[in-house]
Amino acid sequence: MGFWQRLQEYRDREASLRWEGTFRDYLELVRRKPWICQLAHSRIYQMILSAGVEEVNGRRRYLFFTRELFGLEEVIEKLVEEYLRPAAEGLDVRRRILLLVGPVGGGKSTLVNLLKQGLEEYSRTEEGAVYAIKGCPMHEEPLHLIPPSLRPEFEREYGIRIEGDLCPLCRLRLETEFGGRIEEVPVERIFFSEEKRIGIGTFAPSDPKSQDIAELTGSVDFSTITRYGAESDPRAYCFDGELNVANRGIMEFMEMLKCDERFLWNLIFLAQEGNFKAGRFALIYADEMIIGHSNETEYKAFIANRRNEALLSRMIVLRVPYNLRVSEEIKIYEKLLRQSNLKGVHVAPHALRAAAMFSVLSRLKESHRQGVDLVKKMRLYDGEEVEGFTPADVEELRAEHPDEGMSGVDPRYVINRLCVALTASEGKCLTALEVLRSLKEGLDQHPSITPEDKERILSLISLVRREYDELVKKDVQKALLASFETAAQAIFERYLDNLKAYCRGIKRRDPLSGKEILPEEDFMCSLELQIGIGETAKRSFREEIFFRLSAYARQGKSFSYRDHEGLREAVERKLLADLREMLRLALSSPEQGRLEEVKERLMRLYGYCPWCAKEAIHYVGSMLCS
Repeated sequence: MGFWQRLQEYRDREASLRWEGTFRDYLELVRRKPWICQLAHSRIYQMILSAGVEEVNGRRRYLFFTRELFGLEEVIEKLVEEYLRPAAEGLDVRRRILLLVGPVGGGKSTLVNLLKQGLEEYSRTEEGAVYAIKGCPMHEEPLHLIPPSLRPEFEREYGIRIEGDLCPLCRLRLETEFGGRIEEVPVERIFFSEEKRIGIGTFAPSDPKSQDIAELTGSVDFSTITRYGAESDPRAYCFDGELNVANRGIMEFMEMLKCDERFLWNLIFLAQEGNFKAGRFALIYADEMIIGHSNETEYKAFIANRRNEALLSRMIVLRVPYNLRVSEEIKIYEKLLRQSNLKGVHVAPHALRAAAMFSVLSRLKESHRQGVDLVKKMRLYDGEEVEGFTPADVEELRAEHPDEGMSGVDPRYVINRLCVALTASEGKCLTALEVLRSLKEGLDQHPSITPEDKERILSLISLVRREYDELVKKDVQKALLASFETAAQAIFERYLDNLKAYCRGIKRRDPLSGKEILPEEDFMCSLELQIGIGETAKRSFREEIFFRLSAYARQGKSFSYRDHEGLREAVERKLLADLREMLRLALSSPEQGRLEEVKERLMRLYGYCPWCAKEAIHYVGSMLCS
């Protein structure tokens, strides 16, 4: 199918979405599709639900946000469940301003942009269709044409409660153009668009001396005064302020608390009563979700000023911290890199993980709990199993520092340094070591990093380097042994065979001779020592494994070495220790065939390219041979 054919299909589809009719026709639509006249908060809530909801680890995951936001599931759940859901049900929460507070680069603007873009797309669907009085600058709900005295009867017949009144211009038009005959007023389907200023408004603070309140509420068109005779004539007024055009949709206040006070005062009545003052008119009704965002410094200064109490009481504050999960942080960098022009450069395994570990570690706070360091805390937060810890322990760690994630290195700095490292790679490959080097070199250019912060961050880079060393070491050593999984499972089954005989107090049968022999105590101890299980703790450890093995058997499930975190680590360490000598021999041998095999496996199994595979082999070899 060619481009011109697709273009024609696009035009046909756009034409099929348009609808025009009279108010009488609109009422027939309302009878068949009552959802078309829902209020703004309800429409936004339904838009989010329409994208789908999943249950993950007892938490609701809203798929609407998953394409752009990562690691903010708790924030999103609060937004939907504690603000949008009750607001959609008509509760008083909808008369509150939603303020997102968090560090720079935490995802506040992205969250708002997702809502705005989503609303644009949703208004083009059947479920999200929106209709308005044709020619109304505020895209008004046509049901406002029904006189207040007839609304109770309408509600009984249609089951729909009408909220709001006509804007000054529509009220004048109804009287002068239509003689009060509401059934003849034209209605059209509208489509939300930030670009066309339909249903989505955006206000950004600037110089308070030059910024005019008209940007919010509209202004008098002085060129029409001589024609209409008075500033109070609605035809002489431009209802084109951001609060006007955002009616039926979303009003965003960028860096809200940086706005001059006189701009925020307009929100007091809008937040509480759903009305705002414009020109020489009575209060004008507006149905819109007001959402602002600001950093924590501005927020603290705002709440410290007692003059702001009236507005503060009309706000719901939602904190948006940095992501604290390494796996989700990697997704952020993958998304940002996909949007760049450097798509041809290969990113080595663990390169983005190294950057993500660095970011997350900088945001974590030291735990007061004994035996919990930052690296262990990072793994627990990312959902990894750590021996001796349960999900309840993770919740206790989170409760230690409620403000955790409100400071640290922001993703923008990391992606800036990744871009520098990608450019410097000259098209070869971006490795984890290059990433860490770039992060370290850029610290002097970061304006908010103090000398004390720099010393702490440098120590974090060293921590990440050690973590990376273990990761790349495992990759190379696994690649050295083609059947790593088979060998690991064999060691594990040998251990289980001995463990069952030990716990039952019986002898085991030798697989070769068939004779009954004692459990291999030396072999079992050598495996257990890999994870620090000594003589005094071995019995309780073995009994715990035996109990789990029995539970799996009762359920008819097989027990793999990966089903127990401690055993998995012990088996891998035992196997990798045996492989070190093999790698030393391979690197020192004049025959390079074995190294080529290892390189090929790294590329095929773990995503390395020829260049970074070779670098990884020699890097690990230098560590083992030193």
